[in-house]
Amino acid sequence: MMLTGLFASLFTSCSQKSTEQKPQQLIYGANCSDAFYLDRLNLIDSAYNTYIANGYMPQCVGMVVHKGRVVYEKAFGWRDIEKQIPCQTTDIFRMASSSKAIMCVAFMTLFEEGKVQLDEPITKYIPEFEHMEVLDSFDSSTCTWTSHPASKTLTVRHFLTHTSGLCIDGIYGKIADKLGVPTHMSYDSIPLQEAVRLLAKMPLKHEPGEAFTYACNTNVIGALCEILSGKDIYTFIKERVLDPCGMTDTYFYLPKEKQDRLVTLYEYPKGGSLTRVEGIYQDFPYTGAQIFCSPSAGLCGTIQDYAKFCQMILNNGEFNGNRIIGRKTLELMQKNGVGKMRGEIGFGMAWDVFTPENAHNTIVSEGSMRWGGMFGTDYIIDPQEQLIVLMYVNNMPNFSGYNPKTLMHQVTYQALK
Repeated sequence: MMLTGLFASLFTSCSQKSTEQKPQQLIYGANCSDAFYLDRLNLIDSAYNTYIANGYMPQCVGMVVHKGRVVYEKAFGWRDIEKQIPCQTTDIFRMASSSKAIMCVAFMTLFEEGKVQLDEPITKYIPEFEHMEVLDSFDSSTCTWTSHPASKTLTVRHFLTHTSGLCIDGIYGKIADKLGVPTHMSYDSIPLQEAVRLLAKMPLKHEPGEAFTYACNTNVIGALCEILSGKDIYTFIKERVLDPCGMTDTYFYLPKEKQDRLVTLYEYPKGGSLTRVEGIYQDFPYTGAQIFCSPSAGLCGTIQDYAKFCQMILNNGEFNGNRIIGRKTLELMQKNGVGKMRGEIGFGMAWDVFTPENAHNTIVSEGSMRWGGMFGTDYIIDPQEQLIVLMYVNNMPNFSGYNPKTLMHQVTYQALK
């Protein structure tokens, strides 16, 4: 009994120590001068204020977190230029492809439970991918094409690493439109699984596993989660990631009481000036049937919510007192899964992998993770420095003749002691 009690006490003590070693909440108001030259970090202010004043971008929220401590968090510009509503740090942004990492982490919890293996054929779960074709030729005048049968079987891993051959750009976008495939957003009453079954009718750009082609592969992963869990994708993500991390402001479709916090989406045509975007990219978070949830690009949220997610990654899968995902699973997700398909920079199962070959191109530490979204969101997760760098803006195209993302990286890293 005494030994049993001793082991139990040691186990409890070790468990508590493990939790205490990792920041379980974002820490505000801490003195961070031990790690940063704060006056140098504030160089961000003058740069972004200049971008706003010159009309290059409508708004921006920047955030830097070091070992769980919020070192920097400021808002610039306008939530709505026409109404002269200032941007605030708690504003909600369209996250676009920043959605992917949340989805992939949620999916990998099913991998941990043994419900799916990465090299299984996707047809085991979604039979519509059984007879895939690779594009040979395309006639733009008639929107018709020729193709040949793919020689390789699509696996789950192909969709996680964007090596499936699916493509939605250029002529493939025209093919998607003809087939009625919703890729990012939709006003229609089309569930995710139905959208993915339509996606399976697309011809591939190349043989599976032979190249990196960035597309809406993560929608397939989302549909697979629905099939394996029996839950709709938002409920699944909410239960697996959002709620455990305390991410209370992240949605596919915003509740009415939070819609006024959504920033306005603008575009900056080359040589032009900021103009309010009209159409589905602007209003998808609050209009239409609100049925199609795209885990590739459809989430909206605050920068604080995403910082919690990033801190969970730095904590090796733990945050808010909850174990979301295992340490070794995250290590697997951080490994380069595409070889030299992207040149010097690798790709894991959601994000860039900063390889030694790419080190000369960036101030960011080797082994860091980075991705963003087409509307301007951007994140860095740096395990070496225990650092998170976030920049949120909603601007299209992102960007014209300047790069506020790289600027944020440079100013943050040069301020480190």
